[in-house]
Amino acid sequence: QVQLVESGGGLVQAGGSLRLSCAASGRTFSSYAMGWFRQAPGKEREFVAAISASGGSTYYADSVKGRFTISKDNAKNTVYLQMNSLKPEDTAVYYCAARTHRVVVTPIRGYDYWGQGTQVTVSS
Repeated sequence: QVQLVESGGGLVQAGGSLRLSCAASGRTFSSYAMGWFRQAPGKEREFVAAISASGGSTYYADSVKGRFTISKDNAKNTVYLQMNSLKPEDTAVYYCAARTHRVVVTPIRGYDYWGQGTQVTVSS
């Protein structure tokens, strides 16, 4: 069993930055690919970014490419999402997810464990 706890959300003005963190329990974090997803009010949960178990491969949704950066620190059992140039349409609850495989996938169903989410609100 893996527990994921997100932190770092908050209220920020458009153009600002936030860094989300996701701390994972367990001894096999280095074997897991990790992902970030988000869900805005009235919308379905969507893929944002993902990183392979080693951290060597990363993938981004087109809507965040060039603005967001995902990274993974296996020594700290933590995955990060650095969000720059934030826009009001980035407002959502952001979820961290773990996949018990090394290779990244983007569909939600590919992930086995989920955090509780952290709210990100971007004001215009």
